[in-house]
Amino acid sequence: MPETARRIVLASRPVGEPKPADFRLEEFPVPQPGPGQLLLRTKWLSLDPYMRGRMSDAPSYAKPVGIDEVMEAGTVSEVAASNNEKFAKGDIVLSRAGWQTHIVSDGSGLRRLDPKLAPISTALGVLGMPGMTAYTGLLEIGAPKAGETVVVSAASGAVGSVVGQIAKIKGARAVGIAGGPDKCNYVKNELGFDDCIDHRGADLAERLKAACPKGIDVYFENVSGPVWDAVFPLLSTFARIPVCGLIAQYSATELTEARYTAPQVFRAILTKRLTIRGFIVTDFAAKHGDFQRDVAQWIKEGKIKYREDIAEGLENAPQAFMGMLKGKNFGKQLVRIAE
Repeated sequence: MPETARRIVLASRPVGEPKPADFRLEEFPVPQPGPGQLLLRTKWLSLDPYMRGRMSDAPSYAKPVGIDEVMEAGTVSEVAASNNEKFAKGDIVLSRAGWQTHIVSDGSGLRRLDPKLAPISTALGVLGMPGMTAYTGLLEIGAPKAGETVVVSAASGAVGSVVGQIAKIKGARAVGIAGGPDKCNYVKNELGFDDCIDHRGADLAERLKAACPKGIDVYFENVSGPVWDAVFPLLSTFARIPVCGLIAQYSATELTEARYTAPQVFRAILTKRLTIRGFIVTDFAAKHGDFQRDVAQWIKEGKIKYREDIAEGLENAPQAFMGMLKGKNFGKQLVRIAE
């Protein structure tokens, strides 16, 4: 066992896009578990867009990471030592160790994983929080019906890719929006979406309209910004909009000029009877069993495919995170901390 552990803490609150100086890599002695405790050694670290919000002290649904505190994150860990009768050395668990190599736990909140059922990294992606976000947001709020058109932004990402594939399973048309031809080819040709629009190309609104000739019945919002401007006029009567993320706004330092004003949006909500609902995955915690059963089965049947973008080493987590906020990742962003 190494003599020193490592962690990345929040050194300063970002103004605009996070920069390397907002993070600090520290070394500290590997902690020792006391009675009833266990030592966790991080194997996989999940990087997700919501973390940008935790770096800010603006009011939100969860308390921010404090200055000089370890960056918060979901992790897959190995039990390196145990004084807890519920866990044995060598067990693999889903944890929330954050951006660090080791942490002492009392065992609460841990979920044991079976490496024989699926690669353990999937507990942070398609079979974890992002997958459940897609499953519950689409089915509980979007409620797509066969023949309807479902549009999802950030369609090659950990959440968006699963949204479109579940829409197809439910008999809907799936149209993705992603950044760049490589991502669009993947979404359409590998994941089986009916179409995918490159938001970096010209004439986004016109190309989206051509891909959705009957309008948009469900729009799964991950991005906001110009993508929302292109989607808004195409919303059908009784369209549903699960609002999952707003990545285009997370690092904004000033309000950008929106094409559609609040009165225009509210008029459409009234006249088209739109349902716009924000959600956090924990709102649907009771659906976790259904999610695990259904998505694991769909993966086994080849109906859901997934892709992971892996950075190597804790020291590279900040760079991978900053790149992810700019759309540089291709698939679920992970950091491999230990073999």
